[in-house]
Amino acid sequence: MKLERRRSSIEVIADMLRLGEAGKTEIMYSANMSYHQLQKYLTFMLQLGFITKVTVGNPVVTYRVTRKGLRLLRSIEGVLEILELTGEE
Repeated sequence: MKLERRRSSIEVIADMLRLGEAGKTEIMYSANMSYHQLQKYLTFMLQLGFITKVTVGNPVVTYRVTRKGLRLLRSIEGVLEILELTGEE
């Protein structure tokens, strides 16, 4: 049985990392989050080096996933896959 539930922070981070490179608006809509949540997650991910800020114009800024971020995404996807398999038993 699959229960409806809210996404975990880990799932939100994975959704953001899957975008590769995007601006704030695209991240916010693609990951389905509020502006306040976006700011919180961007700050967290920048501090830990999972994403980097890229200036592509003035004042255009995008956020790009780093190698460390890609490693994290692979790990998260592995864990989520195991949890889904566990839920089916």
